[in-house]
Amino acid sequence: MQSRTRLVFLTWVFSNLILTAAIEPISTGIAVGMAAALTGLLASYQNVFYYFQECCRPEWISFNRTVSVVLGASALLGKTIYNYFQESCSDQWIGFNSTGLQVDLEQKLFGQHIASKVLLKAVSGFVNNKNPKKPLVLSLHGWTGTGKNFVSQLIASSIYKKGMSSSFVHQFVATVHFPHSREIDIYKTQLQQWIKGNVSSCARSMFIFDEMDKMHTGLIDSIKPFLDYYEMLDGVSYRQAIFIFLSNAGGESITQVVLDFWKNGKDREEIQLSHLESAMSLEVFNNKNSGFWHSSLIDKNLIDFFIPFLPLEYRHVRMCALAEMAIQNMEKDEDIADKVAKDMVYSPKDERVFSSKGCKTITSKLEYYK
Repeated sequence: MQSRTRLVFLTWVFSNLILTAAIEPISTGIAVGMAAALTGLLASYQNVFYYFQECCRPEWISFNRTVSVVLGASALLGKTIYNYFQESCSDQWIGFNSTGLQVDLEQKLFGQHIASKVLLKAVSGFVNNKNPKKPLVLSLHGWTGTGKNFVSQLIASSIYKKGMSSSFVHQFVATVHFPHSREIDIYKTQLQQWIKGNVSSCARSMFIFDEMDKMHTGLIDSIKPFLDYYEMLDGVSYRQAIFIFLSNAGGESITQVVLDFWKNGKDREEIQLSHLESAMSLEVFNNKNSGFWHSSLIDKNLIDFFIPFLPLEYRHVRMCALAEMAIQNMEKDEDIADKVAKDMVYSPKDERVFSSKGCKTITSKLEYYK
């Protein structure tokens, strides 16, 4: 519409100039000259129009290599800066510090020689394997306060730069995330979708399931396909993922073995995984109050390691107290460590060998003695 208006205007000007030339002979020369100029302008009007109006011509369409290189470099720089500050599923944010995990297990975990040894070998072997056949599945068992949650944090910190705060570490607590038994079918669907979605985003994802002894029976079996030996499931591979289950179930059989060693005058460091694993897994499998009751994860041998956490003795509680003092930047005080350890409740009732709560209430006890 605009182009037509301009053309009509130029035609009108041209006509008036001719008319003016006919009425005023004196200006004929000027008029003729202007008419000639306008004729040339009209002849080139299409080029003038194209100057302002985009069209499919070289003036409007061409490849500027310099601009493309600059834009490409800018985009790459922007992506690099973004990845530097924003966590991503890359080597910059995810890697395995084997030495760091070993040092943490040796210096920060007390009274758990079996767990330390098995965990270091299991995690190191899996993460360093470029082509694992299935995800790593660990099941940690023992009384409360013996270090199961703490160890999960150590493992996460050894793999993810942001540790437990990583967007690739996912923790589920049975009583919080799956509280109602009547909604178990909904939980199963949500859990499957959640795991699939997160592993699709990052193959090296970690899933921690706490309070397995309080989980509704049958719920955990919904994730069985993800833990199996499948190369792909609906286009997604789960072989790089890590699943960790935490449970108090099995604690009785573990405690009994440790107590027998103590009664026989044997050092607890002589206890091996073979002394505990079979009895522990059997107790968990047959415990009707456990999320693992008759679970296909156990029946199909999809749990790679059942790891026992031994009950803690007086000396271990003292070590926990001293370690917590260091964390709180408190001056090391052996007397306070003794008081904290003595304040704990010990069992069995007659022998009073093992701390009933492990090291779980150490922090609050120290606050009292500050």
